[in-house]
Amino acid sequence: MENKEDLTGFNVIYTVTQATGALLVLLVLIWCDKYRGGFAWAQPASRFNWHPLLMTVGMVFLFANSIMIYRGLRSMRKKQLKLVHAGTHSVIVVMILIAQIAVISFHNQLNIPNFYSLHSWLGILTMLIFFFQYALGLVAFLFPGLSAPVRAAMMPYHIYFGITAFVLAIATSLMGVTEKVFFVLDKPEMPADQKYSSLPAEGVLVNVIGMLFAIFGILVVYMVTHAGYKRYPRPEDNVLLTGVSE
Repeated sequence: MENKEDLTGFNVIYTVTQATGALLVLLVLIWCDKYRGGFAWAQPASRFNWHPLLMTVGMVFLFANSIMIYRGLRSMRKKQLKLVHAGTHSVIVVMILIAQIAVISFHNQLNIPNFYSLHSWLGILTMLIFFFQYALGLVAFLFPGLSAPVRAAMMPYHIYFGITAFVLAIATSLMGVTEKVFFVLDKPEMPADQKYSSLPAEGVLVNVIGMLFAIFGILVVYMVTHAGYKRYPRPEDNVLLTGVSE
């Protein structure tokens, strides 16, 4: 197969993407720690903060790096790339589970209904697609149980739904931070100058976080859909996890 890689501008865009994602995680951490009470599991409000932090780290930053791994680590052997890709997804699964325990236990302790908002519905859809992708990837692409033609036929769908899950994760995150900031800054007892509409410091921070979610999503989708940035097959790629020397 003809190598059609064109890495013009790749290093700059990849670096900007990673910096944007790292800044996003840092600002979510600062928001939860400085304005929302930190991460003490014993306190309901603080326990909740594990939800936005872990979902941002897992379903946004790590998920993005997992789907970009074939671009960012293109010199690595396909066998190792698949293992890192699957391993990263496994870490994300653990983060999702902890994040959901945190938010559900927070709601239950304060008698707040679960799964009533559009944010939660969209989150469920996103997680279902992610878990389906994870299981499909383990069965179809990591272990050598399916034939190469079947894997090749499934690959476009795997890529499409992977990108779809990531875009949904960005959308769900934007809805989540918006929902939270309205809950905490638009209470009737809040002073007028601290309400969201007055754009206090926390409101500005949350708006910046929202913009970073959007920018990061745009950059990642560009990276994974740019044909020139794709890692095209190497001769050794046909040997996957078979024990045969590459």
